[in-house]
Amino acid sequence: MVGRIPVMNVHPVVDLGRHPAKATVGEPLPVRATIFREGHDSLGADVVLTGPDGVRRPPVRMTPHREVPDRYDAEVVPDLEGAWTFEIQAWSDPIATWQHAAGLKIPAGVDVELMFTEGRLLLERVLADLDAAAGAEARELLEGALAAASDTDRPVEARLAALQDSALEALLHAHPLRELVTVEGPFPAYADREKALFSSWYEFFPRSEGARVDPVTGRVISGSFRTAAERLDAVAEMGFDVIYLPPIHPIGEVNRKGPNNTLTPGPDDPGSPWAIGSRHGGHDAIHPDLGTLEDFDALVARARELGIEVALDLALQAAPDHPWVTSHPEWFTTRADGSIAHAENPPKKYQDIYPVNFDNDPEGISHEVLRIVRHWMSHGVRIFRVDNPHTKPLSFWEWMLAEVRRTDPNVVFLSEAFTRPAMMHGLGAIGFHQSYTYFTWRTARWELEEYLRELAHESDHLMRPNFFVNTPDILHAYLQYGGPAAFKVRAVLAATGSPSWGVYAGYELYEHVAVRPGSEEYLDSEKYQIRIRDWEGAAAEGRTLAPYLTRLNEVRRQHPALQLLRNVAIHSSDDENILVFSKTRRGTGPDAADDTVIVVVNLDPHATRETTVHLDLPAMGLEEGEVFGVHDEITGQDWSWSQHNYVRLDPAHEPAHILSVRRTR
Repeated sequence: MVGRIPVMNVHPVVDLGRHPAKATVGEPLPVRATIFREGHDSLGADVVLTGPDGVRRPPVRMTPHREVPDRYDAEVVPDLEGAWTFEIQAWSDPIATWQHAAGLKIPAGVDVELMFTEGRLLLERVLADLDAAAGAEARELLEGALAAASDTDRPVEARLAALQDSALEALLHAHPLRELVTVEGPFPAYADREKALFSSWYEFFPRSEGARVDPVTGRVISGSFRTAAERLDAVAEMGFDVIYLPPIHPIGEVNRKGPNNTLTPGPDDPGSPWAIGSRHGGHDAIHPDLGTLEDFDALVARARELGIEVALDLALQAAPDHPWVTSHPEWFTTRADGSIAHAENPPKKYQDIYPVNFDNDPEGISHEVLRIVRHWMSHGVRIFRVDNPHTKPLSFWEWMLAEVRRTDPNVVFLSEAFTRPAMMHGLGAIGFHQSYTYFTWRTARWELEEYLRELAHESDHLMRPNFFVNTPDILHAYLQYGGPAAFKVRAVLAATGSPSWGVYAGYELYEHVAVRPGSEEYLDSEKYQIRIRDWEGAAAEGRTLAPYLTRLNEVRRQHPALQLLRNVAIHSSDDENILVFSKTRRGTGPDAADDTVIVVVNLDPHATRETTVHLDLPAMGLEEGEVFGVHDEITGQDWSWSQHNYVRLDPAHEPAHILSVRRTR
């Protein structure tokens, strides 16, 4: 039923309030609604948060949108992890109604004394409602205004000026008279830990880290958890705080894939880690070449010492020789000829993988998956990257994620779902904390602008993006043919465009050769073979992007604005190849300054571009026409900027500006 003061189109609300909107501790959560009433009387509105501790926070005033009629906005900030609710309180504002009418009538000589009398009665109500916390100064201010309203010996203009005093208006704004109060809500939101929003991921295959060639036999000797632990120092030095490991379990021997996804493996070919399970065990076991469970625990402990969390792959599928195939054949799909269906993404076939059929014994499968997740949680894993979650029922994920959140709310799940928007949003809505995105396929300026707006302002309550620049499956043509500049461009876009981003090992070595023209798969893909990289040689010869990635992660840590999602503002340039956007985080304390970063990127990795960029200064909290300083966080240069600015970006030297704003006042 519509309230006395209608409140409609409330945001953020997920699935009519059946699921909580996404929030993060310390992250401003934008709330908006359409609020209006009959006639011309003024209204006001507040947002009131209630935390997981059951305590209602002080109301936050909503403000009218500067462009959209009847839309009111506010930002609230959860300060605890857990389940929150918010409600919107709309009310008739008799003081604002009087102020508007008095400002028109009294100067025109209409109902002058009546208007002053009505104003005095309203001020008396405010004075009576003031509590002790308001202070003596507030009472003195109100008493002075009351005296001015009643003093018929003073000029009318002076009496009105006393009632329009800015200090009085601020006091009345802070202590409004609220009539006809209408409450909409409560609506749910869930505040996760910071890592769910802000993180820097690095992916490597433990079997490749520390791998070597036996000088006698010429055979490749696999790396292990122990050798992979030695690589963690370099990952930490680059500033990454999550190390993502593809599946670490035994790999199937039946239908094992050979190099470049061939069907004819040699006796020493290791197979794909996503073909999980063999005579050595299944999802709760470790591949013998990688070591023991104790070795894994040591890897997790070493990562923790370096400030890194280990993210483990959760791939719910099985190799033909997985123990499940024997113990639970009903968990798979049997075809008309009696064979078990293998995974397909036509025309691709995955002969080494059986997908799990969740419609066959859903309860048994669900509890087995939960057991596996809890097993790895007991060994220190608090982040899971979930492989292809869009091929499993949404209802299963809703149950499983809720079960984990119920006992361990700090566990984070990343959805690897390159699929239709509805499914991606649905997975986020029911509990996934982060999502892979279409970022790798967005290369033109217009589509990057469109996508940044969508992720920051349209789907932000449903899903949090993680911008991976590459994956073992995705080597975009932009990287294949763009040269080293393309690798810088994509790294800047990912590291500044999203609070979470990721890099797959080899990116810093500019690995860019595809298995064939038109393919996005790497030649000699690490999915099917061990890759030995000469990290030290590349660094000695300057053939590495590692220092650049390090600097990007340093800038991300130094600037709180880059740690948020919902604060993107898109600006313009006269060149379709120059993308311009900014991020601003408002200072929260009385002496705290705003943090604003402007990103200008030449998307053409082959040519120098020079143009004029045009900034929306109010969107960054700056004044129209204001002149301010900018500092390039990559090159160290300083300039004086304003609304319109000339830029020249040579991709052979530096394809992007990352500019921190330094106001002179």
